[in-house]
Amino acid sequence: MILNVETIQEKAPYKVTKIADDKHVAFFTDYGVQYIAGFDKDDITMPVTETYQFSIINFNNKKSPRDPKVRETIIAIVENFFVENQEVMLYICETGDGKQSMRNRLFEYWINNYKKKWKIMFLTASIPDENGILNYASIIIRQDHPRLKEVIREFSDTVTLLNDKPQQ
Repeated sequence: MILNVETIQEKAPYKVTKIADDKHVAFFTDYGVQYIAGFDKDDITMPVTETYQFSIINFNNKKSPRDPKVRETIIAIVENFFVENQEVMLYICETGDGKQSMRNRLFEYWINNYKKKWKIMFLTASIPDENGILNYASIIIRQDHPRLKEVIREFSDTVTLLNDKPQQ
């Protein structure tokens, strides 16, 4: 799994720089917010499928106003993932500050605007935690993935398993 920073930079309005590995990049916004975005191998959620969990981190914890350049930069990073790689992307919005539903809707909106052009499938599910708070998990996969049906089945089975776990 690699990211090509030069290709990302061709489409991203913010200057994107590579950090320690080929899987993460950083950028600063016009408002001084530093984001780190990238992909970490996930062997747990879908163990049969090569999956990379996508994360977007507000590294300096500055308040981020609505900034369309952030969206365009994130989209350039995600698009590059699918141009350069055949793997499956996993995106999880977890509890932390209670904004996971809003973040999920925003990310889904961003991706759905590009989905047809990229020839990808976007599947999302809600999964309650032990306190009944909904968290969201999504996979994004290229339509030409050689194991498309199996990956969709594995994601569905994983969601079913997590939704059926006994409540404490």
